[in-house]
Amino acid sequence: MPKPYPREFRDDVVAVARQGQVPLKQVAEDFGISESCLANWMRAADVEAGKRPGVTTDGSAELRELRKRNRLLEQENEVLRKAAA
Repeated sequence: MPKPYPREFRDDVVAVARQGQVPLKQVAEDFGISESCLANWMRAADVEAGKRPGVTTDGSAELRELRKRNRLLEQENEVLRKAAA
């Protein structure tokens, strides 16, 4: 899997693409990324801005952390159940 691009780079590319002066295909070629990659970045930017429904980066991180905590609590609960038996 290729190394992810820095956040600032993605934001800059999306900003250039949103200006609409150049077709998306040309913007993607100029920055050395695929057109589908640019489309995904634009979609993610819309979600982050609240223009499109979906899970934001912060929401995703929070959900991941809550699932991890839930797993730990379930493991502790299982240990206590076995100890009580």
